[in-house]
Amino acid sequence: MSEQKLALNEYLKTDSDYLRGTIKEGLDSAVTGSFSDGDQQLIKFHGFYQQDDRDLRNERKEQKLEPLYSFMLRARVPGGICSPQQWLGVDKIASTLTSSNSIRLTTRQTFQYHGIPKRNLKTIIQDLDREALDSIAACGDVNRNVMCNPNPVESKLHEQAYAVAKQLSDHLLPHTRAYAEIWLDEEKLLSTEDETVEPVYGKTYLPRKFKMAVAVPPDNDVDVYTNDLGFIAVAENGELVGFNLTAGGGMGSTHGEVETFPRLADDFGFIKTEDVMKFAEAVMTVQRDWGNRVNRKRSRLKYTIVDHGYEKFKAEVELRAGVKFEPKRDVVIGDRGDRYGWVEGVDGKWHLTLFIESGRIKDLPGQTLQTGLREIAKIHKGDFRMTSNQNMIIAGVAAEDKATIEGLARKHGLQGQVLTQTRGHSIACVALPTCPLAMAEAERYFPEFIDHIDALQAKHGISEQAIVVRMTGCPNGCARPFAAEIGLVGKAPGRYNLYLGASFEGTRLNKMHRENIQEAEILAELDTLFGRYAVERDAGETFGNFTVRVGVVKAVIDAAKDFHG
Repeated sequence: MSEQKLALNEYLKTDSDYLRGTIKEGLDSAVTGSFSDGDQQLIKFHGFYQQDDRDLRNERKEQKLEPLYSFMLRARVPGGICSPQQWLGVDKIASTLTSSNSIRLTTRQTFQYHGIPKRNLKTIIQDLDREALDSIAACGDVNRNVMCNPNPVESKLHEQAYAVAKQLSDHLLPHTRAYAEIWLDEEKLLSTEDETVEPVYGKTYLPRKFKMAVAVPPDNDVDVYTNDLGFIAVAENGELVGFNLTAGGGMGSTHGEVETFPRLADDFGFIKTEDVMKFAEAVMTVQRDWGNRVNRKRSRLKYTIVDHGYEKFKAEVELRAGVKFEPKRDVVIGDRGDRYGWVEGVDGKWHLTLFIESGRIKDLPGQTLQTGLREIAKIHKGDFRMTSNQNMIIAGVAAEDKATIEGLARKHGLQGQVLTQTRGHSIACVALPTCPLAMAEAERYFPEFIDHIDALQAKHGISEQAIVVRMTGCPNGCARPFAAEIGLVGKAPGRYNLYLGASFEGTRLNKMHRENIQEAEILAELDTLFGRYAVERDAGETFGNFTVRVGVVKAVIDAAKDFHG
């Protein structure tokens, strides 16, 4: 029997000399603003994607010009925490080295730049390095930015959980020196010992991207069950004692291909804090060795668990970790939103959460968000915390500094917006014009769409009820739409699939209700459902649970069977 042909990316990784490829040569070439096809895959491991402005694509083609290539660079910021000094460096880069002149907060607690010319890539990475920041492993078939609940109230517990998230991120970085050699001008060291180059990843790294999150109950703002690997903090007397480990979550799917589906992670049991790295490595190496390297659409950890079975996977993880799972501890998973405004922590410091629509930090008339954060960073003595809802927390503010910080926030339109419960719980991906995968608008259209949702909720007298609404331009799921009570997933320009029925807490997926419909049909459908919800809901019943209870959609219990069935 002939050996199965692997996915193209597997050969690229094998032949890349540990992610070097011909990136350096491509970077030095002024003939084109692009990298070669193979290097376009490898540069993802270094933290950036090649894109072009799709709004201008046809015009440039008519002018016989190559597409207006640029790059999106995503930083690695474990737990979303950076210092004010680092933020000033981040801001300066955005203002001087990108055509977008903006910063975008992502749904994984980091930031990214859009509109970077190829000639500026190396300068940006070196400038980030001077601020003790990097973009290594922010993309690619490796462990990506590790999320951690920003939890400004339980400061001590957050500090302990954050330390674990930071350790996971640093420990599981690729060991190859390719990033340092290409971008930071480090001299190349020769080594032929594969195990010393990449002891966890090996020469071909993981079959696909890998995402981790650390949650601190009762908050679930990191959407822990949507991650490949999740750690739900368990505390006793305010001290972290360990985590409930979850594995096998992931949002991506492909329209019309029923063998692909989003999935929420399984609970595997309790592990002690000192065993976190053992279990993380065990899960990742099982995925490295068992994951599908033939079909990239079926290569995430969720499919590995489905294909091999929960018990077999669990036994292999325990074998490799050298430790058994203990029974899962009881914890309460609750709200996925952020606490807007001022909140006092247990340490007496204050924290100001600012709503940033779709995470886009840019100066606009009457709302100079970028300037405002820059001015705050100049005087702030605490830290900045990016949330997985694309917002910003000005954390660790002394009581005597509150008025000054708030004054700047209000002056620049960072605070004082009229914010409904639903808008405050909702997110969107970038989509058009830069994302090459986008089939429909998301970020640019989402504020207007939420205006319509707010109006419908007001019409039916349900504005007090937060509803988690998420929109993406394609089914890859960057804004986690399949875990939203109302999910809109782009199908074509102006057309979306409408998904309903996820739980408010993020513990159940939604299911497609209507396919390939336009705004008028979407709003008409929601108008009817909001009307029913207003009069038929049980006390305390959330919208997602209501749509399942009354039979609008069936509950998704087993994603492999229920999501498409």
